[in-house]
Amino acid sequence: MTPAQRRSWVTWVREAFRVSTRRACRATGVWRSLLTYQSTRPPQDALRRRLRELAAVRVSYGYRRLHTVLRREGWAVNPKRIYRLYCAEELQLRRKRPRRRRRAVPRGPRRSATRPNEVWAMDFMHDTLADGRLVRVLTLIDSYTRESLALVAQPRFRGEDVALVLRAVGAQRGLPRWITVDNGTEFTSRALDAWAYWNHVQLDFSRPGKPGDNCLIEAFNGSLRRECLSQHWFASIAEAQQILDHWRTDYNTERPHRSLANRPPAEHHRGGSFIPSPNRLLSCTS
Repeated sequence: MTPAQRRSWVTWVREAFRVSTRRACRATGVWRSLLTYQSTRPPQDALRRRLRELAAVRVSYGYRRLHTVLRREGWAVNPKRIYRLYCAEELQLRRKRPRRRRRAVPRGPRRSATRPNEVWAMDFMHDTLADGRLVRVLTLIDSYTRESLALVAQPRFRGEDVALVLRAVGAQRGLPRWITVDNGTEFTSRALDAWAYWNHVQLDFSRPGKPGDNCLIEAFNGSLRRECLSQHWFASIAEAQQILDHWRTDYNTERPHRSLANRPPAEHHRGGSFIPSPNRLLSCTS
């Protein structure tokens, strides 16, 4: 029971039975000093104000990521203080968790990346423009560094369009050995199959109806949906591409990533020091 609940309990007993505060505390087992205590803790208005500003800009960040951002800015605070102020300012996120109607079934491990640029993951997302037109977004990440390699918005995609995007990214950083994809028509097309064959890239298809086989790109898509697509109303494809490029830069260079010990993906790609988080030891195959 929290101190506030104990105070309210004593108040209720005192008013309901019309007894003194001393007798109400004796009956409930609450110390009288709890009722008369006056906190001497500083209000920390500057920290509260900065926390509200960050939460207003990055509305999908929880208190742990906000704590990482504050530490980068020079605030000498620990996560417990940020959590207390985070709750006091009523900044908590409430996400609807899907109900699991079936028990999880153990399956064999998937191929995991052991170095950068070895395994990529690719998928599609959908959104709607302001005039009702549909837009598709091709997402591509490096499975080891979690770096976003491409975010391309177009009205529609064919296998040839996907191959062009992969060729452009490969020209900048080289091609991987494997690309994890689902069974969409663009990924199973002859054009993409021919591109993969001539470039010595193996397409690793997930099992039908098993999005968990490509869990890394699904997690990335969830972040993209919460932090970008759900917060903007695109007027055109060009505006959508501009906002996606800006979010991709922020994701790669600024956004703390939990599986990378709260470091941005680009920091590891640049050759800086890299300390993997224990979260990377948790396989997505469970």
